[in-house]
Amino acid sequence: MATTTFTKKSLGLETNEPAVTPPPAKGGQTNFAKKPKLGSGKSKKRDIPEGLWTKCPKCETMVFDKELDENLKVCPKCEYHFPVGARERIHSLVETCTFEEMDAEMTSVDPLKFVDKTPYPRRVQEHQTATNLKDAVLTGICKIGEHRVALGVMDLSFIAASLGSVVGEKLTRLIERATEKELPVIIISTSGGARMQEGMLSLMQMAKTSAALAYHAQRRLPYLSVLTHPTTAGVMASYASLGDLILAEPGAMIGFAGPRVIKDTTQAELPPGFQTAEFLLDHGLIDAIVPRKEMKQRFIQYLDFLNNRLKVATATSA
Repeated sequence: MATTTFTKKSLGLETNEPAVTPPPAKGGQTNFAKKPKLGSGKSKKRDIPEGLWTKCPKCETMVFDKELDENLKVCPKCEYHFPVGARERIHSLVETCTFEEMDAEMTSVDPLKFVDKTPYPRRVQEHQTATNLKDAVLTGICKIGEHRVALGVMDLSFIAASLGSVVGEKLTRLIERATEKELPVIIISTSGGARMQEGMLSLMQMAKTSAALAYHAQRRLPYLSVLTHPTTAGVMASYASLGDLILAEPGAMIGFAGPRVIKDTTQAELPPGFQTAEFLLDHGLIDAIVPRKEMKQRFIQYLDFLNNRLKVATATSA
């Protein structure tokens, strides 16, 4: 019987499959592409560059520094008043190009040869370099609105705006110039107290500035005192508390000694909010709390009133 042979026909669908195994690399080892590692799902906290944002110590909001500067260093959310430098404050208050600085080159000497961790002359020089100030106060004659004013502004960044011989002398000369020219005086205070490196010479400034203000008051000339955070010790015990009007910024700490010292001395519990501007307003030590953004306009209003009163008094006595 004949055997039938069947031949498998190709339908043209067969294809040569490509090799799935990569060709061996040099040395006989096989190279495999590594899969990228998947993230753990935990995002890293992005570091915030310094000098761009500031955290408000009251409401803990992060505030863009440019926005903070434009808002006169006041938190836009909770109205917390950050410390502000003397030059920035003057720029926000006076009319453009009207501030004529007095005694700009006056600087401290070291009569007691005082040395603690740092010799006093070196400490002064370091702060002069860091702040671009000669000492803790700027004084000069300027215009606020239509009023010519003798203005003194303290700066906390210079040795805590401590009251030393230069601060006392510059303020005394400012007051005496205002008395001579029949100008109102405005002093914006902030201070941690007398400058211990100058000893008794520092304490003498309390009497000297107060005496100058007494002569100024005899001429019936206005004196506005502004208390900012903090205003304490020898400054508060002298010229800062002698104003015809005593104003304060919101939340400012104001007092002579610290709460711990007062509590230990009196052996009594201190009331809540003790030594804040709001507490002292309620108890009659200050006349008004004025937000920083309103300070210039309030100065103009107060000076209008006080100058008109002076004109009336002068006309009546004549």
